[in-house]
Amino acid sequence: MEKRGFYLYKLIALILLVLGILFPLLVSDQYVIRIINMTFIYIILSMSLNLITGVTGQFHLGHAAFYGVGAYIAALLSVKLHVSFLFAFIAGGIGAGFIGLLIGLPTIRLRDIYLTVTTLGFGEIVRLILLNWVSVTRGPMGIPGIPYPEFFGIKIMSQIDFYYLIFFVLILSVVVLFRITYSRYGDILRAIRENELAAKTLGINTTIYKVTAFVIGALFAGLAGALFAYFSAYISPDSFTFAESINILAMVVIGGLGSMPGAILGAVILALAPEAFRFLAEYRMVVVGLLMLGVILWRHSGLIGEQTAIKFMNMKIGGK
Repeated sequence: MEKRGFYLYKLIALILLVLGILFPLLVSDQYVIRIINMTFIYIILSMSLNLITGVTGQFHLGHAAFYGVGAYIAALLSVKLHVSFLFAFIAGGIGAGFIGLLIGLPTIRLRDIYLTVTTLGFGEIVRLILLNWVSVTRGPMGIPGIPYPEFFGIKIMSQIDFYYLIFFVLILSVVVLFRITYSRYGDILRAIRENELAAKTLGINTTIYKVTAFVIGALFAGLAGALFAYFSAYISPDSFTFAESINILAMVVIGGLGSMPGAILGAVILALAPEAFRFLAEYRMVVVGLLMLGVILWRHSGLIGEQTAIKFMNMKIGGK
């Protein structure tokens, strides 16, 4: 019996959800599960940057700064103030979102290379603060001994425990960012990206929309950072460098700017590729650069471009 209006992407999403739930039951290798956990965190980061750079068109080279802010807020609250995981986790996201607001407001009128250089400088400023504010961040020594997350009497300790925690946050992130990206709000962001002046003439307050997108992207990056802090149990400024920002940007570009499925695919490829090519570890950034160049030359819109994703989501199984 045909089911009218049943979209193909919903079927695929359901299959992936079931596979995600069953994955730890099918794979016993703890190292593999750890790699998948980090892949999930990178997917959240990639999707959050896609909202800022891909959908809104604000070229951002300091996304690792929001990632680091979320990680350090969660770690400091847990280690020094001994607050609960849930509170520290949410605080990491809100803190990063607040920093996004502070940065977004004065820079939102900048365009092209000026915005790029400003966000690059912001990323470096945050890294230097983390590196030199020794009395708070412990500087290059980092923050060790981040406790295992615990809520509702359940302590998350094993790789499988972390898998389900991160997977749950990933699903929530996908749902929220998907609804934002492919809603009327997302359409307005794309209109601003294509022609901001035309959007203004239609009565759209472009400043509010751009700043809001910046804050939402920063918030989800902060949540990813909080997850990373608890997952790794140790953080240092070395994890939030300019190279990490480039790595996250590469995920979005390779997958397809403005495309949620593309951002997910790009994150999966670049998160798993280093493990597949460990013998090229010294040339990681070279490989990433060549991969970006190849995708741009072969498919300038990315592996799953924005228009491809939109057309795919409009496909139906049976009926019209």
